[in-house]
Amino acid sequence: MAKRKRPQKLKNAHSSSRSHRLPFDRRAMEKATFEVHLAIQDRERDRLFESHDEMNAFLREKMDSGEPMVASDMEKTPVERAQTLMYKAWDARGKKRRVQLARLALDMSPDCADAYVLLAEETTDDPVEGRALYEEGVLAGERALGAETFEEEEGAFWLYVPTRPYMRARFGLAQSLWALGELQEAIEHLREMLCLNPNDNQGVRYLFAVCLLSEDMDEELGELLEQYEDDPAPDWLYTRALWKFRASGVCQESKAYLAEAIEENPLVLGYLFGRWDIPEKIPATLGADPDDDAANYVVTSGHLWHKTEGAFEWLAEEILERGQRVRASDIGP
Repeated sequence: MAKRKRPQKLKNAHSSSRSHRLPFDRRAMEKATFEVHLAIQDRERDRLFESHDEMNAFLREKMDSGEPMVASDMEKTPVERAQTLMYKAWDARGKKRRVQLARLALDMSPDCADAYVLLAEETTDDPVEGRALYEEGVLAGERALGAETFEEEEGAFWLYVPTRPYMRARFGLAQSLWALGELQEAIEHLREMLCLNPNDNQGVRYLFAVCLLSEDMDEELGELLEQYEDDPAPDWLYTRALWKFRASGVCQESKAYLAEAIEENPLVLGYLFGRWDIPEKIPATLGADPDDDAANYVVTSGHLWHKTEGAFEWLAEEILERGQRVRASDIGP
């Protein structure tokens, strides 16, 4: 049976307008935060701030003066100059220009992790080639940060702005490993990233959960779900429902978890049962459009429902109990 496009009326009912999307790379927005970091670092070369109030007063004075946070590139290290160029690259229009700037950044400093991230994203669709570039980025980030940074900033890693290129490269590496089926190696990276940055600004936990389920590491997944139990993301809710079903079968708790997931994003069902075509391209930045979120969840996790014995049948029964029509031809894989 041929798949159909999702009915337009459902899109209007459940999806936010794509016009609300940011028309630029969010990484470019990080430039201001990076410049604040450089200004504070430059000031502390002469004398450490004695309090947060003193630091805030310094920053207000800088902003009120209208002068650049950092006087010139001459006051930056090679890595800092390269990273400044990378913020221009993230914001540049056109693939050719972005790649050109990334290569210039590497000429400035081979320790510029973000340059490898951009090259991996822009110059190849091959996960093997992507893996190699991300590995170079991770090594570059380790050199740029130094061992002390990993010890001193563990637990709040992302808050220290210079760690972010490294974290982007390492996440890209984990994603490449996942795409290549190297799940145990991906799990090691994702687990360590969450130790470095439990606040998980990047959404590492979502891929981590997929990998754990794929490898039948349900006990560790349960601990992960508990750690981020207040996460309202649809894919987190559907993952929690599936995990509980795998652990306890059909029970009051698994039914409640599934009901919450369906309430949060019912569009997942249309993709999961094959009633709608998966879009050819899904935006890298999710959360703005429930339709994209639903399609992304099914691309990354739909196979886990098929893999789990009885899960698809349970899902169909729950939908029917809720009065939602699902035909037999839509249910079976």
